[in-house]
Amino acid sequence: MYVPKKLKQPCLLFVPLALSFFSTAMADDFNKTFEKAVKFGQEDGKYGQLKFDLRFRYENADSVNPTRKTANGFTGRLRLGYLSPVFENLQGYAEFEANQDILASTYNSGRNGKTKYETIAEPQQKELNQLWLSYKGFPETEIKIGRQRIQFDNERFIGAAAWRQLERTFDGLYITNTSIPNTIIKLGYLLKQQNTDSTVHRMQLPVVNIAYNFEEFGTLASYGYWIDDHDQRPQDSNQTYGVRLDGSYKVSDDLRLHYNAEYAFQRNYAGNPTVYKVDYYHFVGGFSTFGITAKAGMEELDGKGLNETFDTPFGLLHKFDGWADLFLTTPDKGLRDVYASLETDLDGFKLSGIYHDFTDDTTKQHYGDEWNFQVTRQFFKHYNFLAKYAYFSADSNGMKIVNSTTPISLYDTQKFWFAVSITF
Repeated sequence: MYVPKKLKQPCLLFVPLALSFFSTAMADDFNKTFEKAVKFGQEDGKYGQLKFDLRFRYENADSVNPTRKTANGFTGRLRLGYLSPVFENLQGYAEFEANQDILASTYNSGRNGKTKYETIAEPQQKELNQLWLSYKGFPETEIKIGRQRIQFDNERFIGAAAWRQLERTFDGLYITNTSIPNTIIKLGYLLKQQNTDSTVHRMQLPVVNIAYNFEEFGTLASYGYWIDDHDQRPQDSNQTYGVRLDGSYKVSDDLRLHYNAEYAFQRNYAGNPTVYKVDYYHFVGGFSTFGITAKAGMEELDGKGLNETFDTPFGLLHKFDGWADLFLTTPDKGLRDVYASLETDLDGFKLSGIYHDFTDDTTKQHYGDEWNFQVTRQFFKHYNFLAKYAYFSADSNGMKIVNSTTPISLYDTQKFWFAVSITF
């Protein structure tokens, strides 16, 4: 039986900031002063606006892997940006981002060479996170060029991965059009990715996403993504086409149904030397009643061998397939995640729990299961607290699986997170 190792920094198991001790009146006064300050003293922001995002996070990662030591990471992330006022339909934004290791943390960031520790993918880096110019001179259209945050649908395929301290941004051209009633058309041509480890990846990535909103039932989206990675990793070049329905339906004042259905297929593209075609499925059903939301779902990413797997390299990976992050790339035999979740709100605290059961895409090989729990709370509009836990139980410790990058071994693994953030 797996027994978690003792946390090395128990003092960091804090609960919601000293904010809980502030009076509401004091917090309101401070917020109004700061809100006015970031707009340079002008309510209408006619001189533009500063953007401020500060997040402190502690993470503990531990497993029974005998070659890895327990990792403890305490990091502080700052984003500081300036959004210009609109002039002749033009607007610009520049944002600096930095992540700082605090208290001489002991973890493998992927870039610091501390490979004897478990991985906490939060490198100490400074970077230009966004730098873009937008134009809104055409009816119901925005054209944006430069380094920017891009998110489609639930971010499974294209997303900022904002869970990480350093988020993902893209360099390129991005167009949004809403001229057709209830429809959002998004077109992009992306040339560079700045990843969550602050490395830069060059590629050619045209993207199309068209979403139609059925007001009472949900949103139907269709999409296409074409990854041309011929310069660095031609075996990762692929083309993806899919359709997604996401919505809910109010049955009565006390009951609302939730549903999601998505299908996509992926095949080789551009200079990829491997000819293949694989599928993706995601189905969710659930309901909300008396303040409780319950859902059950199944997500499957097919695999037919090495370099023949359904991959989503530019998506928000942490959100899917368990928070322990053991399936960030698809195993060569595919991945099926059958899961169930519960969510509720208790006196302002949002509580959630998820159970996952992982197998290959045929269910013949069982990888393991995982429990996830999370508590979040927003204080005084601009302040947030998060406590989060993930425990993965491997079907067999040391089980080797092969993915598109390198073979990995699955071990019983647990992770803790505690975070506080301030955003203006």
